[in-house]
Amino acid sequence: MDMNFNLGRKSNDPVTPEDGNKQQAADYFHSLRDRICKEFELIETELVGTSRKNEQAGRFERKVWHHADQDGTPGGGGEISLMKGRVFEKVGVNISTVHGTFSPQFRSNIPGADENNGKFWATGISLVAHMCSPKVPAVHMNLRMISTAKTWLGGGTDLTPMIPNEQDSQTFHKALKECCDRHNAGYYEEFKNWCDRYFYLPHREEPRGIGGIFFDYINTSNWEKDFDFSKDVGETFLKAYPAIVRSHINEDWTDEDRQAQLVKRGRYVEFNLLYDRGTQFGLKTGGNTEAILMSMPPEVKWP
Repeated sequence: MDMNFNLGRKSNDPVTPEDGNKQQAADYFHSLRDRICKEFELIETELVGTSRKNEQAGRFERKVWHHADQDGTPGGGGEISLMKGRVFEKVGVNISTVHGTFSPQFRSNIPGADENNGKFWATGISLVAHMCSPKVPAVHMNLRMISTAKTWLGGGTDLTPMIPNEQDSQTFHKALKECCDRHNAGYYEEFKNWCDRYFYLPHREEPRGIGGIFFDYINTSNWEKDFDFSKDVGETFLKAYPAIVRSHINEDWTDEDRQAQLVKRGRYVEFNLLYDRGTQFGLKTGGNTEAILMSMPPEVKWP
């Protein structure tokens, strides 16, 4: 999908430095999507164990969608990449670049939206993977750039094991700490704690998983520095998570493991529908419902 048509500029508008930043972000998210999908499809071909080894390896299917503003004016769009396979029971990798106007009821929740009559522009990548094996943790990752009267970067990634594994937790957090430390010595503790607070289910008094990092409103007035950090999070995810998947994909599991996985997935559903800001943002800005609810697992159980 050509992302250039989504920048939201009129043909006679002057090109600004921020337009270049927007294009950089949209292009990077597009490239990252392609590389993640390629890596996940490769993992699908590498399965040699478990009861699913003789099944056909999964491949991503893609669907383009178009966004319209409240008055029906075209406002960009996105692309869903969805795979159901023998390693990845369901994984979605979505990209989008949209623009329009927030409703008066919602704009007060978004920095800078009250200052420009609710106009916004946003681009991002969002990924959720639910795995066939209970031994392989589910994962979420997203990166985004949002512009109103203010502009910022946000995102993060977190791991949700179905069966606790201390080594996976250490591997994941070590990679994220090294990533953060390359950019700011205070980022890891700040963003780890933010993630722990955010991915928490108050009604159950428990975290969704083992955390990761979560950040938002990043704007130090140095675009290249901020964007380098955002890109590094994407590259760190692409290196760290596939390594965790590969370390477990050929391990067998029991029926009890599967039941524990299905119950844990219920917690994932509860968080995304009750608390997730990305879900609320998408639904309240006229986003594509299929893409927004892509994060839902294919099978789930409540005890």
